[in-house]
Amino acid sequence: MNTFQPFHTIGLAKEIESPENPDGLEKRVALIPADVEQLVAAGATVYVETGAGLGVGYADAAYTAAGALLQSGDEIYQDKDLIIKFKGPALESIPLMRPGATLFCMAHFHSFPKRAAALQQHRINVIAMEEIREAPEARPDEVVLARMAADNCLEPLRARRMELHFIGWSTRMVGAIRHIGRRRPRALSLLNADITPQELINFGPRALYFYDSANFDDPHHILPFLLEHNALLYDLHVFESQHGGRATEYYNLTIPRKPFGQRRIQALHETGQAGARYGAHLLTKVSRKVAALREAHVVVLGYGNVALGAMDECLQQGTHTVRILTERHTRKNEIEPWLAEADLIINGADIPQEQHGKRFLITREHVDAVIQPGTVIIDLIGGSPTNRSPVENIIECTYMNDPYFIEQDVYFSALWGWPMMGLMRETTIKYSGQILDVLLNEERLIEGLGRLTPGVEQALVCGPFYG
Repeated sequence: MNTFQPFHTIGLAKEIESPENPDGLEKRVALIPADVEQLVAAGATVYVETGAGLGVGYADAAYTAAGALLQSGDEIYQDKDLIIKFKGPALESIPLMRPGATLFCMAHFHSFPKRAAALQQHRINVIAMEEIREAPEARPDEVVLARMAADNCLEPLRARRMELHFIGWSTRMVGAIRHIGRRRPRALSLLNADITPQELINFGPRALYFYDSANFDDPHHILPFLLEHNALLYDLHVFESQHGGRATEYYNLTIPRKPFGQRRIQALHETGQAGARYGAHLLTKVSRKVAALREAHVVVLGYGNVALGAMDECLQQGTHTVRILTERHTRKNEIEPWLAEADLIINGADIPQEQHGKRFLITREHVDAVIQPGTVIIDLIGGSPTNRSPVENIIECTYMNDPYFIEQDVYFSALWGWPMMGLMRETTIKYSGQILDVLLNEERLIEGLGRLTPGVEQALVCGPFYG
């Protein structure tokens, strides 16, 4: 018989040294005071570990003013229904929790099997924040619009023989970039909205340029230049004006929603931004292969959320062209020319779990024979010895206390928790709002393990155990 009860007592734990947080340099906290106040208003008794928010500017007094009670590091884990923590716990914290208690954190079970075994042994229910999904898939209208526009622009073309270039970055472009990426064009790139005709690449009748006149005012008159050279142009805003409402309605009526969608608790765009920002620093200040990112050849593997965040950051830093490598371009004997010309390589592509440690997108052979000295490789996917990254030279993630290493004069970084690199407070606020939303709103996790929604149920990576 299911005897799970709602979560009445909640402990908010401080980030301390743990397997993925050496030297305790992670300072974020899972909930900010304003969100704790909402949990208290909902009837929960919330305990906050002393100093939990100090690293990102939230004093203990702000939590007590929100209605929370302060406790020490040992007390916070004891006698709670639910313990909320940003990253996984230190090993010594696990025995402090009572059997049947629930831990809600970024668990990463595949990467830390020793900790996973300890939690199992102590009968701790674990809900992995990173595994919670939308259920069913959510489809923002602007993503659907861009996808339908991509279909429309590709319809008269043989996409695999075309080069496709997106001019300028905006969230309205996302659906089109992803859809065209799946069609495996001959080449795919994202161009800075400030690009000049002299910086354009491979323009001509086999190139299609996708832009959005609602966000792009063509400061250097490249559109007339492209037309003069017989390139094809496609305007998302024109498609929206002529077909937008009908196209979006048609898509939603005819394409079934997937059972699960994107991660519910994430800062993936910020992860990509932080990784690209640090990659630019390594390239221009440490490796010094180029003096400024605008001069760099940038290659990004993948076109998911983290990859798009990296592209956004590169364009903000002045890169005039970001080459996007799709599944077609990352195959053996296809990827090598792209890697050979790159100054900054950013991996935002993952591979199926069963292939981790067996297949790599960027191999040691590439580093030894193809990639040029001084090149920087940023891995946004990361991993551990038991859950390997798609970049073979990276055995496990790097950390804030030692963020990069050099092999064969190539610079590697795969930071565990990229937003710690300058985006701690911003992502703290974002994560906290998402966690609160899962607890109190659509998923109603506050009601306990007896009423898990499908998107949360699949994130129960340890348990269920009764108290």
